[in-house]
Amino acid sequence: MNVRASIGLLLALGTIACRPGDTPAPQEPAMALLAQPAHFPAQPAVPYNPTTLAGVVLGRMLFYDASLSGNNRVSCATCHHPDKAFADGVALGSGGVSGRALHRNSPALINLAWDTGGFFWDGGATNLESQIIGPLSHPDEMSRNVATLAGELSTKDAYVHHFRAAFPDDRESPVSTQNVLKALAQYMRTLVSAGAPYDQVVLGRATQSALEKQGMAVFDAKCASCHTRQTHLFTDSGFHNNGLDDTYPADDERIAMGRFRITEKPDDLGKFKTPTLRNLAYTAPYMHDGRFQTLEQVLDHYANGIRPSATLDPALRTLRLTGDERTALLVFLNSLNDQAFTQNPLFKP
Repeated sequence: MNVRASIGLLLALGTIACRPGDTPAPQEPAMALLAQPAHFPAQPAVPYNPTTLAGVVLGRMLFYDASLSGNNRVSCATCHHPDKAFADGVALGSGGVSGRALHRNSPALINLAWDTGGFFWDGGATNLESQIIGPLSHPDEMSRNVATLAGELSTKDAYVHHFRAAFPDDRESPVSTQNVLKALAQYMRTLVSAGAPYDQVVLGRATQSALEKQGMAVFDAKCASCHTRQTHLFTDSGFHNNGLDDTYPADDERIAMGRFRITEKPDDLGKFKTPTLRNLAYTAPYMHDGRFQTLEQVLDHYANGIRPSATLDPALRTLRLTGDERTALLVFLNSLNDQAFTQNPLFKP
């Protein structure tokens, strides 16, 4: 979407609505969520669900509302905490309706608007809207009977008002499961992290230390083939086998098989989604199953623990890290932490 055009239109409409002598309505603070970082690529268009201020405000309400769950106790924010960059801080969460531990780590929700490679660790959802239906209905997560969701929300005047504002073209039935998914997706696309010290350097507002510069050189040489820095997103939105395992059992719905579980292509065995490396200070533990508690353990894996297999990413077959390179790399990764993102009051209702 063209955010500048959208903002201009909203402001223009506000101007038209005010007559001489009227007191202008205060600008909605959430308008700031629609801004795009100047140094990021343009957001991919989503013609079937264009982001609007009203849709984002509605999605934000829904994200924190435990009544979306089967027991009225679990919200999206139960497993995606703002202060943890929308991760949950545990290896395998058990905060869902059933209380059973999940089989995969809850991923952070960062810069999802630019992700076009598929969602979940195995890419099982092609877009955010379809991804949301998974945790919403899964018995170990929110365990919601989606067939009754719209009817329940329709009994709440505040929601009816916000759905009408967000989806004015759906005059007959603005409160629908489809629009719940759309509103949540619109909100999640505004979870933009672009205020780390690294970003200040890119924008010319700060300079790197010598060690940060050294670490960035190590990163570019040894990490950027998957965690793309050129776009400043620090992910290629792809799927890679990073040598965590060399066997992939078929139990638990073939969850250890990674991308192969979706595509059934032998070349995808053991491949998982490349996460962004932004905000690592807030998103531990790491990997699709949360097996590493610290970044030092992650680097130990890449330096000494890679398990060869037929689908191991080629860039990892000869990877080596010296002690000095590790030290510098950790300093650079620390410059990708965006404290303002974890404390942004606009992300909360």
